[in-house]
Amino acid sequence: MAGIVVLGIDPGSQCTGYGLVREVSGQAELVEAGCIRTKTGQDMALRLAAIHAGLAALIAAHGPAEAAMESVFTAKNVKSAITLGQARGAALAACGAAGLAVAGYAPMEVKKSLVGAGRAEKSQVAFMVARVLGMKGATWPTDASDALAVAVCHLNHRRMQRLTGARP
Repeated sequence: MAGIVVLGIDPGSQCTGYGLVREVSGQAELVEAGCIRTKTGQDMALRLAAIHAGLAALIAAHGPAEAAMESVFTAKNVKSAITLGQARGAALAACGAAGLAVAGYAPMEVKKSLVGAGRAEKSQVAFMVARVLGMKGATWPTDASDALAVAVCHLNHRRMQRLTGARP
């Protein structure tokens, strides 16, 4: 099947959400979505290796052309920010090792792209992701839904660039 496949990633040290979306003739469709879960209490190096290996396997299986991830993250404290940054690094490394460029989007940009409001609730984003993918009523884990939202945002951004002739 022709079209472009985009891998959306919502990194986390305990659960890294992923969403693969294919766009064919302007129509987005779900390829696969889920979470890579690591073991709580496990050494951080092993958790990061699991995230890297899980994403590398997805990339090998589905051959996405591009990847997208939130560019800015928030955390409750410095330790959380460092841990989240490490998970993000493992995800970036998996994409880089496969030769995938990774586009970054601010959380408000992702929400605005799908819902029309940058301060939308996660439930509103999940609802719109299901609608865009033609899967009304579908539910995914929050991390997977967030990853799908980033992938759809990236496809919207690509489409707008093509229409306006803008360069990234």
